[in-house]
Amino acid sequence: MERIVEVVPDAGLHARPASQLVQAANRFDSEITVGRAGGGDAVGANSMLAVTGLSIEHGESVRITADGDDAEAALDELEALLTTPVEDEEEDSE
Repeated sequence: MERIVEVVPDAGLHARPASQLVQAANRFDSEITVGRAGGGDAVGANSMLAVTGLSIEHGESVRITADGDDAEAALDELEALLTTPVEDEEEDSE
């Protein structure tokens, strides 16, 4: 299964949004990857270093894939994370 979503958090897939994505991915049994929607640079979503290494910015589209018994639930949760602004981003930038 796969989904293509636009990254909404202002930080892109760096710092807190990347950490939240990795933590969420690690809660599922499915094998989950993330990468640019148009490229072949997908990496394991369970690795903070790999996810931040993609240097995905706010507004870019990413492809999330999941393979396993809980794939649909995993995609639902990760899509929700990537399409929701980080609540205290404004506080962090002050």
